[in-house]
Amino acid sequence: MHALANVVLDVAKGEFVAVRGPSGCGKSTLLMIVGALGTPTAGTVTVGGENLLAMSAAARARFRARQVGFVFQMFHLLPYLTVLENVAAAALPGQQAAARDRAGELLRQFHLADRAGHRPAELSAGERQRVAIARAMVNRPELILADEPTGNLDSESAKDVLDLLAEFHRREGTVLLVTHDEQAATYAERTLRMRGGSVVVG
Repeated sequence: MHALANVVLDVAKGEFVAVRGPSGCGKSTLLMIVGALGTPTAGTVTVGGENLLAMSAAARARFRARQVGFVFQMFHLLPYLTVLENVAAAALPGQQAAARDRAGELLRQFHLADRAGHRPAELSAGERQRVAIARAMVNRPELILADEPTGNLDSESAKDVLDLLAEFHRREGTVLLVTHDEQAATYAERTLRMRGGSVVVG
């Protein structure tokens, strides 16, 4: 079974693109490939001028840490760390102190400074997702890959999350957003539709 087949996709630097389609059509797999979390059996993957398939596993890990921020539907915060520690945990090697300062700055921007010492279980779903976005941004990536980031949120919290992604985009960041939410897709400059592992409309 091919999760993706005959996909041709070009996303320009600084673009905000939504990817929509039915469950199981390959949307999340596409993000995994673009984010160097998976390797295709054929084809080429170039992100930010880097040929991901030519890299070693260690080089791909460094690429992900430097260039890509991930945001998931289920947040994936570490329950035993505080909010500040969760954001700073994504720090690049040797940059822990700078990352902690950057984490504090992001929490202030995201109106979470008063939650810095709390654990994830003490936050609302919307707050947890904003923490996850702060973690995704702590290394100043050029690309954010967001997989159903509003799927577990109420409409007000979803708007807060989408506004943060839109602000990242306004500062010339690139966003690839997988979503079932029609309202979320309106934040994007264009929408791609997938079916059966292929992009059918772009």
